[in-house]
Amino acid sequence: MKFAVIEFPGSNCDRDMFNAALNTGFEAEYVDYRKTSLEGFDGVLIPGGFSFGDYLRCGAMARVAPIVSEVKRLAEEGRPVLGVCNGFQILTEIGLLPGALMHNTSHKFICQNESLTIVNNETKFTHQYDKNETVIYPIAHGEGNYYCSPETLKELQDNNQIILTYKNNPNGSIEDIAGIVNKEGNVCGMMPHPERAMESLLGTDDGVKLFQSILESWGK
Repeated sequence: MKFAVIEFPGSNCDRDMFNAALNTGFEAEYVDYRKTSLEGFDGVLIPGGFSFGDYLRCGAMARVAPIVSEVKRLAEEGRPVLGVCNGFQILTEIGLLPGALMHNTSHKFICQNESLTIVNNETKFTHQYDKNETVIYPIAHGEGNYYCSPETLKELQDNNQIILTYKNNPNGSIEDIAGIVNKEGNVCGMMPHPERAMESLLGTDDGVKLFQSILESWGK
């Protein structure tokens, strides 16, 4: 199985995402945002960073990048799409996930390990975890405050689309939401960084199960 790691101007977690994919057993290749085809790829990884300098708002300029139409095509075909941090922001901007990411309520950039809960372990991204398992993923963002309308929140809850929540909400996200999936279950976005949680030597390897879940779900 081969993943495209999309690189935008300002991406800075692309290598982490690339290595996480390789170390799990995937093939991976960097793909420039100006490309117009993802032919030959089985899935998409959108890394963190500051695409286009976060001008206008985070992820807004990435929305019109040439590669986006292909990302949408793979998503519509049921292929896995994972967006982390700025990748999550981009997925909301391009309409593959609901809601929006706003400034942290502290109006400060937060960079620390964060304790989270796997609230839905029945998705293709989380099935190797136990329900309500506590995991430690790093966070590093200034605009990670997830917001959606009350109607959208109810829909997320009713469809069991909330997969990851903060134990000590660091950014003001509604209902402590840290990560969600789309209705179909093949598009996942989260602010914490599982690709930076792959080695116990670096503090936590709790992200390993997420990538292993993807491999088991789609890599057959």
